[in-house]
Amino acid sequence: MLDNRDNTTRLLEERQRHIPRGVLTAHPLVLERAQGAEVWDVDGRRYIDFVGGIGVMNVGHNHPRVVEAVTKQLGLITHAAFQVAAYPPYIELARRLNALVGDEGEYKSAFFTSGAEAVENAVKIARGFTNRQGVIAFSGAFHGRTLLGTTLTGMSAPYKQNFGPFASEVYHVPFPNPYRGVEVADSLAAIENLFATEVAPERVAAILLEPVQGDGGFLPAPAPFMQALRAICDKHGIVLICDEIQSGFGRTGTMFAFQHSGIKPDLVTVAKSLAGGLPISGVIGKAAMMEAPTPGGLGGTYGGNGLGCAAALAVLDIFEKDGLLEAGERLSKRLQAALEELAGKHAAIGEVRCTGFMCAIEIVADRGSKKPDADMAQRIIDAAREAGLLIIKCGVHRNVIRFLAPLVTSDALLEEAIGMLGQALASAKA
Repeated sequence: MLDNRDNTTRLLEERQRHIPRGVLTAHPLVLERAQGAEVWDVDGRRYIDFVGGIGVMNVGHNHPRVVEAVTKQLGLITHAAFQVAAYPPYIELARRLNALVGDEGEYKSAFFTSGAEAVENAVKIARGFTNRQGVIAFSGAFHGRTLLGTTLTGMSAPYKQNFGPFASEVYHVPFPNPYRGVEVADSLAAIENLFATEVAPERVAAILLEPVQGDGGFLPAPAPFMQALRAICDKHGIVLICDEIQSGFGRTGTMFAFQHSGIKPDLVTVAKSLAGGLPISGVIGKAAMMEAPTPGGLGGTYGGNGLGCAAALAVLDIFEKDGLLEAGERLSKRLQAALEELAGKHAAIGEVRCTGFMCAIEIVADRGSKKPDADMAQRIIDAAREAGLLIIKCGVHRNVIRFLAPLVTSDALLEEAIGMLGQALASAKA
């Protein structure tokens, strides 16, 4: 019997049948192809993509130079495992990232597969270097879904559920959030109180933070806060780790978000937009620290896969040759102005937050109470999809809508997307 249902309906039923509910899909879509800042589903419907694979597609979908580099590497070697034999793209990628992060002093890099893997290995490196166990992370942080990643993550739902017991020697303190009444001084005081009541600083291996919190609500760490953390780490011999997995590679107007604060971390974790859609992650850090684990202590079967390294090298070329940082800065000014204009028309927008082209709006029931309104946020997201714009939520209360459009988004597409968002805000309020 002929099945007359559309492809989306049929495939979503298959998805329901074969894939567990724990793997959440934000939109009821099945995508077939993508290019730049646009995607098309299996029924030919076109959407403007302001999710970008959750901050992965900074250079846009299927960038020709990424496709060319991966195709060329595919004809050379796809996988050898760097623990078995080295290959040129891994070595060259390490060299270039070391130069990007460590323009003074000696740095080294090691590559893995996922962001969570990078975070876990950064913690291992810090513990190996200091011979200490404690790690300080922050409320609202997201560092992955592995056991240690979930422990480090500063949100309960949906990540922790009943997955414990969690890893030991991990401590959380409040992250600055002036909109919610948490100032830099409050966060720093919480660290000093932690030192006095729970873990002495000489037992702390690392302080780990996102220079701009991603899943926590696109909250930037103010420069004075980053500078104070650098001073605390220097004073107590603690390793400062910056998780740049979502905020890196041009998203905030600089290659890495920590560069806004004028400090340099000891270790940097990277993933997501590093390779334009291919799975690769890494830790870049001071050589003395990176050398702490003895041979065999770092690695992974697919870590630094040849295809991922080739794609990452192409991404770096694109940034060097195509002026993506400047393009992102221009786009960010237009998007921020548009979001602030929409905030003037819609009281549900409690705050507009932009660090470069890493923008978000916090949705509230009313501006007086600032009560988070997750239901309204979801209605806006659903209405935007119906209009042809893909966006997703974040924040500890899931009431923040984030925008992660590719840096190659055209001015015309940006204007079209802003119109769709305005339509969605009006529709959700009605």
